[in-house]
Amino acid sequence: MFLSLFDIFKIGIGPSSSHTMGPMVAAARFLERLRGGERIPGAGDAARLGCRLHGSLAFTGRGHATDRAVILGLAGFEPATIDAARAEAALARIAAEAAIEVPGLGRLGFDPAADLVFDYGPALERHANALVLSAWDGEGNLHARETYYSIGGGFVLTEAEMDADPQLAPVDGLPGVPYPFASAAEMLEMAARSGLSIAEMKRANEATRIPAAELDARIDRVIAVMMACIDRGLAAEGILPGGLKVRRRARRIHDQLVEERGRNLSPPHICNDWLSAYAMAVNEENAAGGQVVTSPTNGAAGVFPSVLRYFQDHMVGATRAGMRDMLLTGAAIGGLVKHNASISGAECGCQAEVGSASAMAAAGLCAAMGGSPEQVENAAEIALEHHLGMTCDPVKGLVQVPCIERNGLGAIKAVSAASLALRGDGGHIVSLDACIATLRDTGRDMSEKYKETSLGGLAVNVPDC
Repeated sequence: MFLSLFDIFKIGIGPSSSHTMGPMVAAARFLERLRGGERIPGAGDAARLGCRLHGSLAFTGRGHATDRAVILGLAGFEPATIDAARAEAALARIAAEAAIEVPGLGRLGFDPAADLVFDYGPALERHANALVLSAWDGEGNLHARETYYSIGGGFVLTEAEMDADPQLAPVDGLPGVPYPFASAAEMLEMAARSGLSIAEMKRANEATRIPAAELDARIDRVIAVMMACIDRGLAAEGILPGGLKVRRRARRIHDQLVEERGRNLSPPHICNDWLSAYAMAVNEENAAGGQVVTSPTNGAAGVFPSVLRYFQDHMVGATRAGMRDMLLTGAAIGGLVKHNASISGAECGCQAEVGSASAMAAAGLCAAMGGSPEQVENAAEIALEHHLGMTCDPVKGLVQVPCIERNGLGAIKAVSAASLALRGDGGHIVSLDACIATLRDTGRDMSEKYKETSLGGLAVNVPDC
């Protein structure tokens, strides 16, 4: 297994990496299987498609647009390149005709009202986010079936891939990778032995897959999408979709901050408001179904870009090289969390999403500010430690309340963690590895009603209309 920077930071669409992007990817994978000719012996050609959503994908699927994502995936759309206008036209056509024109397979029956089922029974055993895709022939015989698990951050695995247990491989493992660390302890040991920073080691690992000249261009593309998302969010107004009637606030906050500049009246903690405005701008765009970058998930997509923007626009000495190092370092930390615990709110609560995002951003900022590998690891640990136990309880199943503000607070914690770490020598009591293990164990013990099902917490104690 090799978790690339571009696995952690994926360009996609809102509102959810696990509930929107993942199901869309799963549908595309199922189509590839059908195009490959694989079928149950004796079955005729595929004539009709169906999908059954389980666990969190069922309970909060409507609020996360999971049904739309599956349909669009079956219609040939992909998260990184989807065109909103074409997508809406396709959804309307499929609903009217009860059929999908599937690229490479022709016209197949699919009635969204009957063939896409939200199963509110017990979740499947392997993961809380599961969908079963099926195809039948013209006589109603099963042609093919596959179960997919959307494990967070847009990652999708089949049952066979889940059984293969990729957790056994080093997080940066690949033949020829020079620094195949699977834990923070290994990462620090390799840094000490090589004399390289975490960003430099991650860059060397990436260079085994991507030419050096191309790597920076691809990183810059991710940065550009992050910055564009912030800009769109800071310019937009209105009510977010979904029925909660949540009003966008990022533009108003940002306008106030800009207007107050130069007055010498701003309180010292004003930086927190800038961070919150940037993070909320991203998550308001995400809630509206706009283009975002998983960082490492959509629900936590505002934390890292907010800290990145803060570094770029507010910190003396910020450079493009420093911004690239932030992403490289953040990807290393995000990979460790995903490898040894989870980045899925449906699996471990919001500690796995905003918590991991805050750790990534803290580590990245610390690195860009000249922190040693030990200080970078300490920054990540501080940020993650103070998100432990955080539940995922979105009101009405929407990635809006408390998710939008929560990203702002995650960004604030990240900057504070980086600053604290830089004031020390890297020595601390709780290691990042211990903190990640605690996230994993806490997630396993957490009640299912607090893991992206909207069956507990704020989701049931706050009126949703």
